[in-house]
Amino acid sequence: MYKQVITDVFFDLDHTLWDFEKNSALTFELLFEKHGLDIEIFRFLRFYRPINFGFWKLYREGKVSKDELRYQRLKQSFDAYGIAIDDQIINRLSNDYIRYLSTFVHVVPGTFQLLDYLRVKYRMHIITNGFSEVQQRKMVNSKIRGYFEVVVNSEMAGVKKPNPKIFNLALERAKVAPQNAIMIGDNLEADVIGALKVGLSAIHFNSNNETPHDHAPIVNDLDEIKRYL
Repeated sequence: MYKQVITDVFFDLDHTLWDFEKNSALTFELLFEKHGLDIEIFRFLRFYRPINFGFWKLYREGKVSKDELRYQRLKQSFDAYGIAIDDQIINRLSNDYIRYLSTFVHVVPGTFQLLDYLRVKYRMHIITNGFSEVQQRKMVNSKIRGYFEVVVNSEMAGVKKPNPKIFNLALERAKVAPQNAIMIGDNLEADVIGALKVGLSAIHFNSNNETPHDHAPIVNDLDEIKRYL
């Protein structure tokens, strides 16, 4: 499909390869039991998921800090659920969430099959907006770290996707020109449009059911990526 020669594939991590929703749900189940909170997990997650998604957008845009994201996504989720949780408990839950999240190791269905398929022909790397202290553990514990040569995160780069600087840093570290690289990720704004603006090709893994568009090929299953690479 691509006229240029693709040699390097950059992946987003959460929601693309690492199954954030499943692992996050398991983490909350553990924490609610540990802290003795009588909260129905599926009802809580109906509030938490859109609130968390919104705060990550604000974080990408530099409108909230890491600490504000971690506190407010829980505070607002509990408020929406209709339960009063003391700030001290929220802060403990926030810290424990980061501590335990990476101990769960579920990846998106088809992850290992896709990575084994691609590693024969391409060098592979990660560009993630996630926090440094968590992302490395996620990859190691889920046994995907060995597939990737360069891993760049937003704290390392000092900016978040879709800022061009994080893509350019990843390209520089991978020693590849943008026309020879492709970005695969779940977020249209951060992964797809961000990559296209610096000259990479892109594939949108639409795990968040975003609105159809013509910026790049859209796939709903990781196996579909094999049609393009």
